[in-house]
Amino acid sequence: MEFEKLSAPSLKDLFVQQLRGMILSGELAVGTQLPPERELAQQMQVSRAVVNGGMAELAKQGFVEVRPRQGAVVADYRRHGNLDTLIAIMEYQGGILGREEVRSILEVRMALEHLAVSNVIRRASDEALDRLGSLLAAIAECDTPAQAAEAAWNYQHELALVSGNRILPLIYYSFKAPVITLWTRFCRLYGIEALCRNTEKLYDLIRARDHEGAARWVDEYLGQAISGSQQIYSE
Repeated sequence: MEFEKLSAPSLKDLFVQQLRGMILSGELAVGTQLPPERELAQQMQVSRAVVNGGMAELAKQGFVEVRPRQGAVVADYRRHGNLDTLIAIMEYQGGILGREEVRSILEVRMALEHLAVSNVIRRASDEALDRLGSLLAAIAECDTPAQAAEAAWNYQHELALVSGNRILPLIYYSFKAPVITLWTRFCRLYGIEALCRNTEKLYDLIRARDHEGAARWVDEYLGQAISGSQQIYSE
């Protein structure tokens, strides 16, 4: 058995985490003027290089806008954010998501799954569907909820790839961490077999090229999770 080397976060990472947390918690509101880099460096007892690099990273993630000769302000990340913003929000507080965040992810996933399934039924070759079938079989062979969740994500990502939409797999990938967390929780509550049944039923409808049946099933099984009738929200 091999273990990975442990490494501590850099000062820049810690700087980014602290300011990002203050922004996402609302402690730093949108439009707030941040102190000059020199002042931030003194208050946080880091070098100006750390602050400068951290600000550049926060700007890349959509949380800060750096204005020439005016300094940095907290950006409206919900209005002007990007995929980096989405990933950062999903990683906020170690991946622990609240009820509304979970609901939002499931609602977006439903819309994406409708697109993916529709495209796969229309465009995918029988060989591509065979590959999906082999990934489906891998879910049933898993021994733990974590393994099953990873296998289910591999299946879903392949579904997005097979859809022929070039952007869809990238969006799916940005959802990987929280989706695996939710699937792991689902398997712990209802068993790996339930995850297999849900996925297999959708696959059978795709294989039969049944547009209406597949759309109804996506609405049904994801609708149960969204409504809470099949509870996966954290307590």
